[in-house]
Formats: sequence, C-alpha cells, structure tokens
Amino acid sequence: MIEIEIPGNKTLKIVHLVLDYNGTIAFDGALIDGVKKALDELSQMLTVHVITADTFGSVKKALEDIDCNLALIPLDRQDVAKQEYVKNLGCEKTVSMGNGVNDRLMLKSSALGVAVIQEEGAAFKTLASADIVCTDIKSALSLLNNPLRLIATLRS
Repeated sequence: MIEIEIPGNKTLKIVHLVLDYNGTIAFDGALIDGVKKALDELSQMLTVHVITADTFGSVKKALEDIDCNLALIPLDRQDVAKQEYVKNLGCEKTVSMGNGVNDRLMLKSSALGVAVIQEEGAAFKTLASADIVCTDIKSALSLLNNPLRLIATLRS
C-alpha cells in the first residue's frame, strides 16, 4: 500500500494500480522500454492490474515476466468494463492510468486518475477526467514512487 496525504485535498491509500495496455504501457502492441522495471518495483507495494481488449494480440507474451493481474475485456463497451473493474477493486483505493476514450470512466472513478499523452496521443475526454496528466508512462509511474511530486501537483 502507498499512503500519501495531500494537503487541503485528501489522503490517498492506494492498494491497486490499474493500467490500460495499448497507448499507455505499450505502443503498437509492444511494451514501452522501462515499463517492466517500473512495474517490478511498484508490484512490491501495489497489486498491479492490466486491463485491455488486446488489440494486437500480444499482451500475454509481453506481460509473462511481470507480477500483475491481466484482465481481457470484450471489444464493445470497454469504458464500462474498465469502470466496473475499478469499482470491483474499490475506487477509493485504486489509481488508474490510461489515454483513450475507453479509459475515461476508470480514471474518473479512481481515487487517482492519471492520463498519459504519448505517441498514440490521448483523448480530450480522458484528459478532462484525469486528476493528473503526464507526457509519458515512466513519469506517470514514477509519481507513485515519489509522493512529493503528487503532493506538489494536487495540493490546494
């Protein structure tokens, strides 16, 4: 668990990290360099979940050496499936990261929603649903290892 008190805002007690796959931790179906190392570190403190429709059919092989839970969802109503997944884990103890329109509901429902803008871009609706926006996944993941960065961004 990671506990972070945000002055004038809230105290985060994070147990779960939920990640979109394509566009967030992977590009064109391949895991982004440096993500495995970051997830290995975070999995010591959090339960890591990857949720995807697996557009490229590569997720199982890409994640085989990473301590995480993989959730495959159908192609239709992905936004609702991702939100329900977060709700089942407990919204108040979950941080979610994503970039697509289908990620907006899980980001909005989570205690902390982080949108990432990378080569694939990010949907405006998702950016508007996030608490924080990062320009790459490694920066987004490092926020959880460096709570002072979260405090500086979220304090009121």
